[in-house]
Amino acid sequence: MFIVNVLAACDRLPDMGVTNRRTSISTVGWVPGIDRLAEYEKPIGLALSLHAPNDGLRSQLMPVNDRYPLSEVLAACDRYRAKRRRKVFVEYVMLDGVNDHPEHARELAKLLDPRIYKINLIPYNPTDSVYDGSSRNAIDAFRAALEEHGLRATVRLTRGRDIDAACGQLAAKAG
Repeated sequence: MFIVNVLAACDRLPDMGVTNRRTSISTVGWVPGIDRLAEYEKPIGLALSLHAPNDGLRSQLMPVNDRYPLSEVLAACDRYRAKRRRKVFVEYVMLDGVNDHPEHARELAKLLDPRIYKINLIPYNPTDSVYDGSSRNAIDAFRAALEEHGLRATVRLTRGRDIDAACGQLAAKAG
C-alpha cells in the first residue's frame, strides 16, 4: 500500500511545479516497490540506499538486507534500468572505519555497473549514534578508488550541521 501512496503523491507533484523528471524515490531496497516503480508510466528516478558493498556489512547496518539481499535488490535495479532507461542513484553514507576502507570501494566497484549506477557519497552527520563520519580524506580516497574503476561518484554537500538540522540529526533529536 505504501508504494501506491508514494506514486499517488508523485502524480500530484507536477501540479505544484515539481516535474516527474526531477523526482526520485529513495528506497532501502524494497524489491516489490522497485519493481512497481519500473512499471510506473511516469519518469520517476530511483535512489537506492546501499551503504555497504556486501551482505554481511549491509545486514549489520540495514536489517532489511536480511529480507532482500544485495543480489535481489540489484537485480530489481537492473530491471528498473532496462525498463526505464534511467540510471539508478546509489546513496552511500560514509561511516568512519565501518564502510569507508579502500577495499570497500573496490568491492563496490566490482558490484555496480557504471552504465547503470551513479554513486552519491554522503558524509555522515554527527548524532548520538555509535558511528562517526568519515574524514574528508577518507571520502576523497573512496571516491578516487570508485572513479578508477569507472564509477561516477559525487560527494553530497552537507548543510545544517551548525544548527543540528542536517540529514539524520532532526530524527536523532526527536527521540
